[in-house]
Amino acid sequence: MKVLVLNGSPRINGNTSIAIAEMEQIFKEEGIETETVQLGVMDIRGCIACGSCKSTGKCAFDDIVNQLAEKLKKADGLVLASPVYYASANATLIACLDRLFYSSHFDKTMKVGASIAVARRGGCSSTFDELNKYFTICGMPVASSQYWNSVHGAGKGDAAKDVEGLQTMRVLARNMAFLMKSIALGKEKYGLPVKEELQHTNFIR
Repeated sequence: MKVLVLNGSPRINGNTSIAIAEMEQIFKEEGIETETVQLGVMDIRGCIACGSCKSTGKCAFDDIVNQLAEKLKKADGLVLASPVYYASANATLIACLDRLFYSSHFDKTMKVGASIAVARRGGCSSTFDELNKYFTICGMPVASSQYWNSVHGAGKGDAAKDVEGLQTMRVLARNMAFLMKSIALGKEKYGLPVKEELQHTNFIR
């Protein structure tokens, strides 16, 4: 099994990386492969609503987003990790996710998702909610932990002192591993849920 981890922090080996590393260790113990991509240092533009992906199944801007789509297609789980900027996720990560989820047309049903927010003090809950919405729009179960998935630290390395936050990351990884393995068994025995034809409606007709 494999988990794709997207790190939205521009700081290499910063507090967000500390939170991710705690999960990576548990995934390793559970026999699950992880691949972490440091997105925060990349130049990723936002969606321009050109609509070309409707016919091609990929983004018109052929950059890391299309590469990530291929990785996500093969993954069993996705972890989104971000520092908090003004009670929101890193803008580079959001630009990537908007394009990734909108342009890739493969079925994401039952791929397990988990979000992590890292902050000095506040804004974790709103960032956590913001990131989880990418999962819930496309049939991805959201993994939970013993608390909201947040770790706190101001200066570089401070997150290592947040013992409750790091424990929350470990519990999250174990729960996520359990979900992925259980879903794999369920798919083998029962298959995926029956899909209805999507009914599109608009607020203004």
